[in-house]
Amino acid sequence: MGGSTAIQRGIYMDADSDVVDAKKLLDSGRLITIRPHTRFAHFPAHSHNYVEVVYMCCGSTTQIANGKRIVLHEGELLFFGQGARQEILPAGENDIAVNFIILPQFFDKVLEMLDEDKTPLRNFIVDSLGNSTGNTNCLYFQVADVLPIQNLIENLIWTLIKGAAPNRRSICQTTMGLLFMQLLNHTDRLVSGSSEEAATVKVLRYIEENYRNGSLTEIADSLHYDLYWLSREIKRRTGKTFKEMLQDKRLTQAAYFLKHTTLHVEEIGEAVGYSNLSYFHRIFQGKYGMTPKKYRDS
Repeated sequence: MGGSTAIQRGIYMDADSDVVDAKKLLDSGRLITIRPHTRFAHFPAHSHNYVEVVYMCCGSTTQIANGKRIVLHEGELLFFGQGARQEILPAGENDIAVNFIILPQFFDKVLEMLDEDKTPLRNFIVDSLGNSTGNTNCLYFQVADVLPIQNLIENLIWTLIKGAAPNRRSICQTTMGLLFMQLLNHTDRLVSGSSEEAATVKVLRYIEENYRNGSLTEIADSLHYDLYWLSREIKRRTGKTFKEMLQDKRLTQAAYFLKHTTLHVEEIGEAVGYSNLSYFHRIFQGKYGMTPKKYRDS
């Protein structure tokens, strides 16, 4: 596209559509591919019927993501879920990025790798990739200085470009799973699109760090949000109340302790915030269908 000012729409989408079609970009039977990112042309507002990940190799590029202007710098990642609106402004010769074109079923193995950590924040990020409405289907990670993330991205690029092994898909899925694990450890680098989304992400981070004794009143006061507004916003954006998400995190952490430590059940209940052991047993069984002891034995 060097020197041009408009894209060739037929390469990406049908004539009467503004949805970029995976069938035009992916060879039959493939779940993931990599393409050079648009540089010299203006790519008008569009959406995708797949997940797109933009990685900035060098320089910068300007994206309009769900109406928000984002300048993506070297080493940063931008995820677009299905249905997200994206516009790409022209970039220069030294502004080089790559696009990962990914079908949703590619993430099946990725989610299996994350199953042990079904935290509210993990669910929020994963659900964003399949969300077709709202502002939560675009995730911008400023992770240029996080070496493990940079290494995993480079490994993924190398495998897709150079790899010819029959297990290439499995390698790519495993690498993507490891990438998601790292990103979940660096959600402080997740830049939110709107003030409402920012509030939700801050609450989810708070739950990750303060699940034992956390309270909605405390986080609302620390962030200077109205308590009732924040409560409604959390429910609207996640489908759960603060109390429900706090309990989810506590029980997930309890399950982790049961599986990976030799702590007594009473100690685990106390460690995750439940001083009433019979109540802990009851809600744990309600979530996992068995007592904590049976869960550990299984």
